[in-house]
Amino acid sequence: MDRIVYDRMAAHDSTHWWYRARRDILADYLAREGGLPKDARILEIGCGTGHNLPMLAQFGRVEAIEIDPAARAIASARLGAPVSAAPLPELPGIERGAYDLIAVLDVVEHIEDDVAALKAMGECLKPGGKILIAVPAHQWLWSAHDVVNHHHRRYSKATLAAAIGQAGLKHNGLRWFNSLLFPLAAASRIAGRLRGKDDSDDSPPPAALNALFERIFRLERHLVGRVPLSPGVSILTLASPK
Repeated sequence: MDRIVYDRMAAHDSTHWWYRARRDILADYLAREGGLPKDARILEIGCGTGHNLPMLAQFGRVEAIEIDPAARAIASARLGAPVSAAPLPELPGIERGAYDLIAVLDVVEHIEDDVAALKAMGECLKPGGKILIAVPAHQWLWSAHDVVNHHHRRYSKATLAAAIGQAGLKHNGLRWFNSLLFPLAAASRIAGRLRGKDDSDDSPPPAALNALFERIFRLERHLVGRVPLSPGVSILTLASPK
């Protein structure tokens, strides 16, 4: 990702509506669907500034990987332990057969060989282990946001299912999320593309609007995995070896 993306993440990951509500949605989804053992061993790959680590720590002992040095330093401070720099798709030095849960939250789209990356993650799971995957959806939404984040693709349910299957994994159902705000997000991306916008400003909107968006997005914690949602900005699933 461009340096500015990490800088904005560090500045806003505790206040921006998207980060705050998404953490709650992911926690509720894991609590319902994860089936994790007590004191699970958890690895987050591509943890950025570590803003998801406290949420994941509700479910067990957390380790993390981040290849950007500045973001890794922030994540290490938040974790209270060193964060690894092992890159995907190979994950060199990462113990195989060791983890109950691997979290890759808006990470797989950054990897050119996503199938190889998913396969390597599968090798790192204990028997019965799972991979929590979140990816951006809809290639037609491609915008400056994807460029500055160094994405290789956005996914459809079909392309994500194909990558998971080719990696020797199966999924528990592909769930749309960030659906309630999808019309606004789609309109914003399309308008930016038409204006020739060449940057992605991820700063929070004004406080009242930030709070409103957070309340709306957080409502999905009651819905994701329980009822089918209309197409959203992202896709969520849990994958495990076949």
